[in-house]
Amino acid sequence: QVRLVESGGGLVQSGGSLSLSCAASGIIFNINGMGWYRQAPGKQRELVASITSRGSTNYADSVKGRFTISRNNAKTTVYLQMNSLKPEDTAVYYCNAVSTRSFWGQGTQVTVSS
Repeated sequence: QVRLVESGGGLVQSGGSLSLSCAASGIIFNINGMGWYRQAPGKQRELVASITSRGSTNYADSVKGRFTISRNNAKTTVYLQMNSLKPEDTAVYYCNAVSTRSFWGQGTQVTVSS
């Protein structure tokens, strides 16, 4: 089992910045990759950014150039730095880790006011 605990998020004005963190614990030695997804009201959950065990990153087109995913050297914590936030970035952000299966965090709310 992998446990994911998210922190960060909150309310910010348009153009502002926020940072999310996700700490993984449990059986983490075989995590292949981690990432952030988001789900806005009435919409499907979508990938925001991901990072593989080798450090390769992938971003949704809507966040390229504004968001940065990174992790610590131990590969136990993944971060999402969000800059130039827009109201359309408002959503619940979920941390994801993939090992034997996909694991999810509890989600953290990000609200961007116009």
